[in-house]
Amino acid sequence: MKLYTKTGDAGETSLIYGRRIAKDDLRVECYGTIDEANSILGVAVSSLADQPVMADLVRVFLRVQRDLFDLGRDLATPEEKRDQPFVTEEHVMQLERVIDRLSAETPELRQFILPGGALAASHLHHARTVTRRAERLCVSLLRQQQCNPFIRSYLNRLSDLLFAAARAVNDRLGIQEPVVDFNQAPEAVQ
Repeated sequence: MKLYTKTGDAGETSLIYGRRIAKDDLRVECYGTIDEANSILGVAVSSLADQPVMADLVRVFLRVQRDLFDLGRDLATPEEKRDQPFVTEEHVMQLERVIDRLSAETPELRQFILPGGALAASHLHHARTVTRRAERLCVSLLRQQQCNPFIRSYLNRLSDLLFAAARAVNDRLGIQEPVVDFNQAPEAVQ
């Protein structure tokens, strides 16, 4: 079987079960952006994989990557063809439990932080910002079309998890998080 089909050359793609829609349809934009976040998360997982102290995060994010794939399946399956959503409230609650655990292990947040620190933390922040964009797109989609409402909740919670995980990575590696100090003038760019 060839990788290319040429069926999308005219600017359309197929949803699951074959219904054709434009490639710039908001539904496609949503699951495409979720795929983008998933790819960035894959980079983060790769940068964590060789560090035993990060094994729990690798396991969590491999599960999240599967969930993101299922979110895409939810969006690519027409409502009339789906019996039940692939992502449920339980998926959202699982994220909350991990957020609570990671938040308990890091120092209390007293300042705004900048994305950065360890390379893996930077990748997690990047995945967070793309996840927020996916969430905004899904909010727009849910105003226009019937979709699984847990998609919005899952993405909202996932961005919180990615933030908490980035902080945990920096903390575990002993790397100071870059912070915004509003009392200190920024250094001039040379």
